[in-house]
Amino acid sequence: MSQITFLNRQQGLFLRPDPARVVVRPFKPATEPRDLNPTDKTRANHIVDRVLALDLETAACQLADVLENFDGRHRNLLESFEARADEMECAFAAHKTFSKIQRQLVGAYFLHEYSFEASALFNPSIVPHPDQSDAPEGGRRFILSLRAVGEGHISSLTFRSGSIAGDGRVTIDPTARLASIPRVLNRTSGPNGDVVDVVFKPEEHISERVIFPVSASQSNGIEDARFVEFTDGGQRTFYATYTAYSGKAIRSELIETVDFVSFRMSPLEGAAARNKGMALFPRKINGRYAMIGRNDNENLYLIYSDDLYAWNAGQVILKPQFPWEFVQIGNCGSPIELDNGWLLLTHGVGAVRKYSIGAALLDKADPSKVLARSREPLVRPDMSEREGYVPNVVYTCGAMRHNDQIILPYAVSDTFSNFATIKIDALMQAMDG
Repeated sequence: MSQITFLNRQQGLFLRPDPARVVVRPFKPATEPRDLNPTDKTRANHIVDRVLALDLETAACQLADVLENFDGRHRNLLESFEARADEMECAFAAHKTFSKIQRQLVGAYFLHEYSFEASALFNPSIVPHPDQSDAPEGGRRFILSLRAVGEGHISSLTFRSGSIAGDGRVTIDPTARLASIPRVLNRTSGPNGDVVDVVFKPEEHISERVIFPVSASQSNGIEDARFVEFTDGGQRTFYATYTAYSGKAIRSELIETVDFVSFRMSPLEGAAARNKGMALFPRKINGRYAMIGRNDNENLYLIYSDDLYAWNAGQVILKPQFPWEFVQIGNCGSPIELDNGWLLLTHGVGAVRKYSIGAALLDKADPSKVLARSREPLVRPDMSEREGYVPNVVYTCGAMRHNDQIILPYAVSDTFSNFATIKIDALMQAMDG
């Protein structure tokens, strides 16, 4: 990877997509066109009828066969069958009696395996782990969020954990073999869309947890989550803005958690939320929430709000200036607080739609003031690693400070992810004021 001399790439930490990692998701058979008779049964009813027509012994054998084939690939598969059957109550209504085994078998027919990261594992962001009990001496534990892409180009949110040693060396914990999606605890409809609460089982490893689209606005993807550890009055919450894609429209939404076990996903409102690439500052500035956004698809804006869920127009603070960013610039995660200002990682798009990563330094008291910015990219696509799902791209959704270094996870060609570390003093010296 071509880069300036003070950036050190961590070797052997490539995070690549693994098609063997699967979750079970609801399967909804296509329904044939209906005629005008409202008593006609749907295709789903026909499947239920066929299953419930089986005698008990045959149904038990069929269920045992399904479990033999799939049980080792998922946690509590029978529980998943039961939960799916609960959602099929209307299809059971016409039947007077049915056994628990028949009910579980029906649930199995309306689920399917989905390889959520078969195509890509990219656009990472990094935050401190909420549990630092096993942190190395002088180091920190972290959680990494990643965008996973599977069949149909549907994006979901997945996680990894790891450690940073005192000297900045990064290690990644082994990835769990199994994976699961959370249970929906609550769904509240509002004028801007659904607010959804989901929860995982605490015993599931962080790398098992996959947040798949759960609302209409996200139906084709949860993209590019920019996580940040936000502190307010001594209270810590992890927030992430992400792009919700419905298949026809995009918008920015917010996810929040304190433990990475339970999560709330909420729509954002206002002019700024109609675009993608928003990143929240890690604390309030002069008593107000602050966000970096890209309202016009070209420049970077500073936006203030008294309401975490409403973001309107802001002021332009950065415009494309150097050849590697002539097409557009955007943020690469939440600003990082340093002694001498806010470090904002940026992406720039240049000739032949090549994406590179740069940086700017904003005034700590007034982030609308740009103190310095990088004339050349920190990381740019290298000819030896330019091939992938989207060629000629390096990208990150958020870095983290550790002692005198910036820990930078980044994606290559929208396919896989890697790590680099940057010495803060060298970076400051390299930026033009």
